[in-house]
Amino acid sequence: MTGLVSLTLGQRCEVRLEAAPMNLVSRELTMQLREALKRVAQHEDARVVVLSSAGDRTFCAGSDIAEFEGLHGQGAEGKLLLEKLVYRQLAVLEVPVIAAIEGHALGGGLELALSCDIRVASEHSKLGLPELRLGVVPGSGGTQRLARVVGLGRAKEMILLGELITAERAEQIGLVNRVVPSGQALTIAREMADEVAARGPLAVRHAKRLIDASLDRPLDEGMALELDASEDVFSSADMLEGARAFKDKRAPRFTGR
Repeated sequence: MTGLVSLTLGQRCEVRLEAAPMNLVSRELTMQLREALKRVAQHEDARVVVLSSAGDRTFCAGSDIAEFEGLHGQGAEGKLLLEKLVYRQLAVLEVPVIAAIEGHALGGGLELALSCDIRVASEHSKLGLPELRLGVVPGSGGTQRLARVVGLGRAKEMILLGELITAERAEQIGLVNRVVPSGQALTIAREMADEVAARGPLAVRHAKRLIDASLDRPLDEGMALELDASEDVFSSADMLEGARAFKDKRAPRFTGR
């Protein structure tokens, strides 16, 4: 795939924004991202995804502000609905997604990263949702996903003040999982992805689904879902392979069945 989004398929799939230096979220980029994620979802060998971007200045600076005037009135609805659709498409992929944040993640760029399961940021990155400074609200999941990651108080502080925070501060509040030296975000994200890909793929998919489900379900219901998933895993060939590999002191060869 060429253009504003590139895609590499494999057990570790890689989706890359190719609109450096700012990697702005245009309609065309969003459409290409939609197609890339569709292909990942259809790729039977996929076990994990790494989301990154070209350049080292900005992971994604969000929407092109120059387009805002043309979106006045109902024009914004189509843009926001498309972004919500694609960001949700990313969030609900069956396999885990790791964001490699090299440079700043602002506005829609941070909302894109929030749709991922794990976030790795380089030490020079800054993150924030400055939309209120422009008279608009975070409209692609920021008001919903941020609080689920950092809590209501931190989310309100970030959104209402619109301040950018350092990668170090982002790690302190749980917004990013790891801070790494400049230029190393993609390398570390790939290493983490390969660790995930080496795990039992059936169990990994169940684990992601169950963790996400825990956010909006009563504990008893979540425990019941966990039991169902465990029964499914214990009836799989992967479970037997994992147990035999442990006994034989070798690396397991999981097949996802």
